[in-house]
Amino acid sequence: MSDLESLSAEERERVQMRREIIDDLDEEFELSLEDDAGGISSLDAEDRAFRRVYFRELVRLQGELIKLQDWVQATGHRVVVLFEGRDAAGKGGAIKRITQRLNPRTCRVAALPAPNDRERTQWYFQRYVAHLPAAGEIVLFDRSWYNRAGVERVMGFCTDEEYEEFFRSVPEFERMLASSGIQIIKFWFSITDDEQEARFRARMDDPLKQWKLSPMDLESRKRWEAYTLAKEVMLERSSIPEAPWWVVQGVDKKKARLNCISHLLSLVPYQPVSRPEVVLPPRIYHPDYERQPTPESMIVPELY
Repeated sequence: MSDLESLSAEERERVQMRREIIDDLDEEFELSLEDDAGGISSLDAEDRAFRRVYFRELVRLQGELIKLQDWVQATGHRVVVLFEGRDAAGKGGAIKRITQRLNPRTCRVAALPAPNDRERTQWYFQRYVAHLPAAGEIVLFDRSWYNRAGVERVMGFCTDEEYEEFFRSVPEFERMLASSGIQIIKFWFSITDDEQEARFRARMDDPLKQWKLSPMDLESRKRWEAYTLAKEVMLERSSIPEAPWWVVQGVDKKKARLNCISHLLSLVPYQPVSRPEVVLPPRIYHPDYERQPTPESMIVPELY
């Protein structure tokens, strides 16, 4: 029996809350924290040991992502990465760690809101096409056109005919993208029923994270089995050789991030790109230049 399993329900919830808080801290800040009471020391020895491995591997993998970014820019390669999965499965955390050290002009996130009245009358894929990458760009879709196979199907936001048309169209749509030179990578983040409930409860009790709980998220708890069926159908009917699905086991967030980034790197045929040496030019001084003082009314108050 693990240390967590030996605790009462109330104690387990407190430990889960501490883990959620610690997990949300910036990685570099986490590295500088000391093992003080109630902080990282509240985790067991195995968790603390893995944290050290996690940070080393994360920094190493992020270094590889920078090499991938340089190669994409140099070659004009185009990459689309789709992130789908259960609510609270860790998609956002993985996206954050992927983009954390990359150039936002090269790697950007597309997180589209619900379609408006005009968009509902368009070709279904039309609003997503506008966010596809140009040469030398990477686009990460935080949820994608697979909304139709998931939330729209489960919540009744599309008709049976629209649902079937999606599965007829999506393989051809993705083959068209692939034939035009866009590489498509599709991740599904999977967690257990119990883990999702624990993460939802942690969000409910944390005022900094309550915004993450939408009415749709809460509704998804009631429809767990319907979402499971929709996911199984989606993976079966839309995994094609040009754009297969990859399932990330997301119960352990940190392992899920490392596994996702590592697999992403393995799927793109990037190579190191040589960079010209950066030389800092000398400052040019002009004897007639005099810096003007900034008006006090424009200065931000120094409260800290």
